[in-house]
Amino acid sequence: MDSTTPATAWRLQIEGMSCASCVGRVEKALAKVPGVVAASVNLATEQATVQAVPTLPVQALLDAAAQAGYPAHALPDAASAPPAPPAGAPWWPVAVAALLTLPLVAPMLAQPFGLHWMPPGWLQLLLATPVQFWLGARFYRAGWKALRAGAGNMDLLVALGTSAAFGLSLYLLWRAAGHAGHGEAPHLYFEASAAVITLVLLGKWLEQRAKRQTLDAIRALNALRPTTARVRRGGVEQEIAVDQLVVGDLVLVRPGDRIAVDGEIVQGQTHVDESLLTGESLPVAKGPGERVTGGAINAEGALEVRTLAVGAETTLSRIIRMVESAQAAKAPIQRLVDRVSAVFVPVVLAIALATLVGWVLYSGDWEQALVNAVAVLVIACPCALGLATPTAIMAGTGVAARHGILIRDAQALELAHAVTLVAFDKTGTLTEGRPALAAVHPAAGHAADAVLRQAAALQASSSHPLALAVRERAQAQGLAVPAAQQARALPGRGVQGVVDGRTLALGSTRLLRERGIDAGPLAAEAEQLERAGRTVSWLVDEQHAVLLGLLAFGDTVKPSAAAAIARLHQLGIQTLMLTGDNRGAAGAVATTLGITQVQAEMLPEDKAAVVQRERSAGQVVAFVGDGLNDGPALAAASCSFAMAGGADVATETADITLMRGDLRLVADALDLSRRTSAKIRQNLWWAFGYNVLGIPLAALGLLNPVIAGGAMALSSVSVVGNALLLRRWRGVQERQAAGDAPGPALAERSAA
Repeated sequence: MDSTTPATAWRLQIEGMSCASCVGRVEKALAKVPGVVAASVNLATEQATVQAVPTLPVQALLDAAAQAGYPAHALPDAASAPPAPPAGAPWWPVAVAALLTLPLVAPMLAQPFGLHWMPPGWLQLLLATPVQFWLGARFYRAGWKALRAGAGNMDLLVALGTSAAFGLSLYLLWRAAGHAGHGEAPHLYFEASAAVITLVLLGKWLEQRAKRQTLDAIRALNALRPTTARVRRGGVEQEIAVDQLVVGDLVLVRPGDRIAVDGEIVQGQTHVDESLLTGESLPVAKGPGERVTGGAINAEGALEVRTLAVGAETTLSRIIRMVESAQAAKAPIQRLVDRVSAVFVPVVLAIALATLVGWVLYSGDWEQALVNAVAVLVIACPCALGLATPTAIMAGTGVAARHGILIRDAQALELAHAVTLVAFDKTGTLTEGRPALAAVHPAAGHAADAVLRQAAALQASSSHPLALAVRERAQAQGLAVPAAQQARALPGRGVQGVVDGRTLALGSTRLLRERGIDAGPLAAEAEQLERAGRTVSWLVDEQHAVLLGLLAFGDTVKPSAAAAIARLHQLGIQTLMLTGDNRGAAGAVATTLGITQVQAEMLPEDKAAVVQRERSAGQVVAFVGDGLNDGPALAAASCSFAMAGGADVATETADITLMRGDLRLVADALDLSRRTSAKIRQNLWWAFGYNVLGIPLAALGLLNPVIAGGAMALSSVSVVGNALLLRRWRGVQERQAAGDAPGPALAERSAA
């Protein structure tokens, strides 16, 4: 595919996967389809994500998956109403298998208590046969598909192992029947085959139930989608389906209703509960002119909301897409698991065959040799290996989303745990981003109102916080603001445009120096303002290289900023401020917050260069920003954080988006990343260690097949259960509210 051709992303639901080997086979089959750029399969979600050329029909992908032995269907786009979550594995096969198996294993369980009784062979055969060939038929079907595809999977191992035990028992029963009355009845292994199938079915059922819990975050977000909305069109109120709304529609929201769209309040006052979207537990006051988000709950006031975004463009749809993408993605460490899984089943089959031959040569006992080989096949099922990483990723990204932290992909989650330096933008990130115009000082021969009027004209189309402050002051003073022609941004410097026939510019001290304009008597005034922590902007006439005046802005530091910086320092993480503001204002904020490293008067490319330099020096750098000029630094960082509500380029570039302006979420995200990475390592240690220990024990004849089956089922459930412990994670605010002292504990975990 040509590099300029955009790829289309397809999401497929894959049926019948049981282990990591299945994942590798589906990925290989999809990747072979002409036009596919990349294919990734997640065992925990049972979904495939395929990047392909736009002309590739999805049916070609479905056919490829089906030919590999795994039926599939395409999933709808996140903007549309998603299908109901799968019901999971039914419980009744487990119950029936347990009832049939219990009489077979009861005598074995009773032996330690001196009870020696065994059902007659014909009864054992009668009980084991439906378990083997009816309830266990799924293993034969899936194993046969894998065999036809020239590969192996968990189902093939179970089918081979239990069939060998069942077949050996059948042979011993037939041989005993031919020698009736010539000695003791032989020991049969029907209980082993039936117990293994029952335990595997139980393990898969428990695993499915646990995996469904990892999808709670997406289900909770999907539940926020209203299905209908009440609109006023042509003066008539009517209730319509949400997918029929268009931008500009006037939506009526009653008290207690969910807001159906992203929009702007036209009329009404209320409080809005956005907790499931942002993690903010307290309702937020909203009034005319303020924006609301679809999915939030309107508390007490009736609202009229003008629709600004619908369908896939709404905030909720973007959140769901981001969470789904993160949960479906693979962490870098998963590549190692994939390489191991590709050869795992063939190696296990070889070990089982070697066990069979070795025991025959060693003891001459075919019966014992076959039992030991069966134990090897059963103990080595690679279920836990395939679930170790994705379940931890799903649990971690899910709990993060519930706390207002949106993680773009698994790689971001894995990288964040290693961060050693966090660099912050200042305005809108460390500060409230709603500065007020503190002073207007005209140059000699110019009036303050004229300076303010011209500055407001230049800032008319800008969304920068300083621009808003200028426009609010001009409006408050009732000034007639002229229209600016040819207005454009000067990145890292300010804005430029033609006002009243003159080319004017409003910007930083850097702009003043680059234009070669002398500040004159205003230089001392500007220095004093900067020492007081004010941000200074200069208005100049570029046509005549004349200074017209200066504007000074004051901003307040976010209440959460100092606590966030302190927590990062407790975690052993360094902090740095990178800002385009003047040194005086930057220094005042840094001193207030305890940030020791400050670099001011920086262009966007300067911020990116500093980030890159720190990375080259061995630091793992996270950058936190919210503005248009933060895009290059966000892209240059090892891991980037964007504040929701900032510029779209920031949230599109960032690895992690913070859904509310609480900077403590940065430390929360890093803490959660460390815990998730620890869960991945624990799960992989368990999965690998279990097989490294279990296979030799089985090959040496130290594991009964029934015990091996139980251990195999337990390993998968343990891996998923361990990942689900992440759901108990609490953020800074929750821990503080509970009276915990998070600092030292986090520092200890950081050191670990």
